[in-house]
Amino acid sequence: MLRNALDRLYLYSGYAAAVFLVGIAIAIIAQIVGRMNAVTIDATEAAGLCLAAATFFGLAHTFRLGGHVRINIVLDRLPAKARRAAEIFNCLLAGCAITYLAWNVALLALQSREYNDVSPGFLAMPFWIPQAGVAAGVTVFAIAIWDELIAIMAGSKTEPAEDESRVAADRPVA
Repeated sequence: MLRNALDRLYLYSGYAAAVFLVGIAIAIIAQIVGRMNAVTIDATEAAGLCLAAATFFGLAHTFRLGGHVRINIVLDRLPAKARRAAEIFNCLLAGCAITYLAWNVALLALQSREYNDVSPGFLAMPFWIPQAGVAAGVTVFAIAIWDELIAIMAGSKTEPAEDESRVAADRPVA
């Protein structure tokens, strides 16, 4: 049950990344249409905020499906025990670094909200809104890394291709 909940979390995180990519496209199209009609639309800031959210929401989903760059050229040449130790070390190091990042980005978002910090552009959007999206995305990525570490240590790590087919089978039908 927990495995399905985590896989859905990663899947929906990927969907959120896709929604923000569409947001970038909409912002750019709005600027183009505005310029064609001699109207200034400053959507650059909105596109940048969507880019940050798309990037960080996409990390966990991509990691879970094995899409991140890994050092397989080295890992594949190691004996099974050494490979397992290297994977544990990598997940521990990445888990600590990404958890630290998630913590600090969340603190930054809270501070921005506390101080009513707003962006300097035409939108004058409160900074905590995009920072909260980044914090959520990085937090889900940290969960995915710790999830991977637990799976490796428990000896139940599955290959990404198997994960992808299992996640695809759990997708809601539109």
